[in-house]
Amino acid sequence: MAPETFWFSREGFTADVTGKLLQRTILSPWKTLPLLLLAHYTSKGRATASQYPKLFQTLKILATLSLLRRLNAWLNQRALNNGLSDPYHWNKEVVVLTGGSNGIGRQIAQLLGARGIKVAILDIQPPNDGQANLPSTVRYHKCDITSPAAIAEAAAAIRTTMGEPTILINNAGILSSRTILGSSEAQTRLQFEVNTLAHYWLAKEFLPSMIKHNHGMVVTVASQAGYTVTPNMVDYSATKAAAIAFHEGLGAELVTRYNAPRVRTVLVTQSFVNTGLIGRLTPEDTWLHPLLQPETVAEGVVGQVLTGRSGHVLLPGSTGWIAKCFRGFPGWFQHGNRVRLERLMRAD
Repeated sequence: MAPETFWFSREGFTADVTGKLLQRTILSPWKTLPLLLLAHYTSKGRATASQYPKLFQTLKILATLSLLRRLNAWLNQRALNNGLSDPYHWNKEVVVLTGGSNGIGRQIAQLLGARGIKVAILDIQPPNDGQANLPSTVRYHKCDITSPAAIAEAAAAIRTTMGEPTILINNAGILSSRTILGSSEAQTRLQFEVNTLAHYWLAKEFLPSMIKHNHGMVVTVASQAGYTVTPNMVDYSATKAAAIAFHEGLGAELVTRYNAPRVRTVLVTQSFVNTGLIGRLTPEDTWLHPLLQPETVAEGVVGQVLTGRSGHVLLPGSTGWIAKCFRGFPGWFQHGNRVRLERLMRAD
């Protein structure tokens, strides 16, 4: 889906580009294991290994790391999907997408609609380029997702015109970029209503059918800010941390309480994206931590949805793993990083 460029990325030459290159070469078991076997079982290979012992030792380490990496990925996939497969018939699935009128959501709707998949956009505002420019299988429904009654009304219309929704993408989000004392009660409450509580109201509306048929998917678009609290937007970080907890708890409840192990759960934790959401902020844009484009995140989300499996979309992977492990770092590192983030995320 990504454009073919010299740098292999919209964001340019980044740490993720380097990481993917390493994964496809020296950290790929399909590359390292054949070399290791040749070094063990051919006379020329044994001679070369004896001539370059350090290089041979490095090859053994790389082969071991590549195998462990693949094994870990397989175990993760098996655990997250409860060891069960489930087919998706994309001409029959119905996607409910919140916040699909602009930004990342608009790109997700375009990508899914281009494949002929039925998508119902729930948003308080209509698409920024109009309904006429949406794919034929995508429909906009005006809906205040902070209101369970409004959600129920939109759901009834979707079921009548498109069918029973089988995929819920909780994408809608807002950001006020204010300090704790600088934010009003209404602003703080609205962020929690949209970014967190709406996930619960939407799940209550659409999840029962998924559980009944033991088929479906709930995608939670959170943020790396949910792992690392960022000054000047503490309320936003708190809402995204709560969204991550919602995702993790939902996955466990589907197995233990609802007997629906084939209902998939997907978590998306992206860093800052070049949309209107961060218009007043000055986010970092570096080799290690690039400012993402909405198309990049949308492609990551849609790519995971189309697998029909549970998973974690982490963008960019470079800083994503650092953010995910942040709570395990020493206190001095955590506090210092939060202070540094304040300078980066100060509103103009």
